[in-house]
Order: sequence, then structure tokens, then C-alpha cells
Amino acid sequence: MDIKEIQSLIKFVAKSGASEVKLEMEDIKITIRTGSGSSTPETTIVQQIPMAQAPAMPVAPAPVAADPAAPAKEQASAEDDSKYITIKSPIIGTFYRKPSPDKPVFVEVGSTINPGDVLCVIEAMKLFNDIESEVAGKIVKVLVDDSSPVEFDQPLFLVDPS
Repeated sequence: MDIKEIQSLIKFVAKSGASEVKLEMEDIKITIRTGSGSSTPETTIVQQIPMAQAPAMPVAPAPVAADPAAPAKEQASAEDDSKYITIKSPIIGTFYRKPSPDKPVFVEVGSTINPGDVLCVIEAMKLFNDIESEVAGKIVKVLVDDSSPVEFDQPLFLVDPS
């Protein structure tokens, strides 16, 4: 039961002229008293009834010793990404890889692009804005899923300029 339902119930009880109403459900207990029957002001009491909890299951400790090569792999991938140019979103909106649902995507991983080529469309306030490349190169990675919201300056593509 949410707050709106409780407020409606209070109004209903006040209009009905009843001096007290008690309501008990599985997880909630409500008592509503109105001032019509006595000199005390209207009072609403909402009480949560605790639910029975399942017994806690013992949790096995997580292995502390991780793969020592993992940080090196992450660092290597970060170094690999540094040689690429990141194309970022110039506006906030919804990212689309296709001009329309029945058309093919503008660019795929491995596509060669030139300055002025349309890479994607970003919808902002019901306007579809073509996002054009400012660099030449090859698309290495698409960083955003189709039909996803994007923020200003969010990376969209990685381009290898070589």
C-alpha cells in the first residue's frame, strides 16, 4: 500500500463519519481515528509488521589472490586505447547507429572513415542530429549500444588514425 492509497483511505474514513477504522494486511497495520466521536484530533498510525526472514546462508570467503597478470592486461589495453582517437558525443540524447530501423548501420568495426562521413545519429528533443567524423581512419570499437542514452562528451567510437 502506498502513501496515495493511505491518503485516500483517510479521506474516505473522514467523510464516512466513522470515529475509528482499523485495517490489517499481510505486511501493514493501519488505525485511523477521526475527531467526530471525541475531542481528540484526527490521528493516523502506520505500523510495519516485520516479516519472517530466511536463515542466513554461510558465505564462502572470496579468493583473495587474483590473477597477477590481470592488472598487466588492463594496463596493456589502456595503452592500446591511447593510440586511438576517441570520437565523443557533442550533445545529450539517444544514440542510434542506423538512419532508420530498416536501414543498415552507418559504420561497423573495421569501416574506413573520412572527415565528413556520418557515423551515427543522436536524437535530442525529437530532432535527429547527424554526427560526422572530424578525422580519417578505421573504426576500432563502438563504445555505445544502439538506442542508448548518451551524455555530452561521452565516448562513442575509437578510431585508428593510421
